[in-house]
This record gives sequence, structure tokens and C-alpha cells, in this order.
Amino acid sequence: MPLDTATGVRERAVNRLAKFFSAACPVRIPVRLERGRGAQIAFENTVIEFGTAQEVLFGSALPLDIAERLRVENFDGSLNVEVEVVAVQCHEEERAVAARFLQQVPHWILKG
Repeated sequence: MPLDTATGVRERAVNRLAKFFSAACPVRIPVRLERGRGAQIAFENTVIEFGTAQEVLFGSALPLDIAERLRVENFDGSLNVEVEVVAVQCHEEERAVAARFLQQVPHWILKG
């Protein structure tokens, strides 16, 4: 699948998932996901498409499950936090994911 098509599929999937989060606001924050530990670690670059005071919503090609923990970091390091997956919707090869912060995020751009 060409990159533009894959990006479009991710965005549509995340848009559908965002409807379940009434406080979700559109944002576009490029981030790097880190999944696993040690030899089982995987990385993926993606974009937070929506956010609330406690959650981030993004597309992913990683096979993520509910309650799985990830590290989310933006490229300047001002957001570097552990999250737990609370929702996953699959569409074709892409997943729309909602993940909740596991600790207070003092400089998160959204206010609750």
C-alpha cells in the first residue's frame, strides 16, 4: 500500500475511534512509540491525531492489545510518557489506538 494511502487509512480509522471520546480534540503531534522491553522491543513513528487531558489517539501498524503498555515520546522530548492501551479498532492492516497516560502529564497541551 502506498504511503499516502496508508496514512489516509490510519487517519480515517482514528477519526472513527475519536467519536467514542467526547473530549477528544484534533491535534497532529509526531511521536515515536516504544513497545516491549529488552530483545522484544519494537519502535514505530506515528502521529497523535486526537488527545484529551488523559488520552492520546493514534494509528499504528503494531499488533497492540488492550492493557498493553507503551512509551510515547515526541521528537523534542517534551512529551515522554508511559501509556496503557484502552481501545483498539482494526481496519484493514491498520489499528486505531486510544491509550491513557499512566501518570500526571504536567505539560500536556490539553486541559481537562
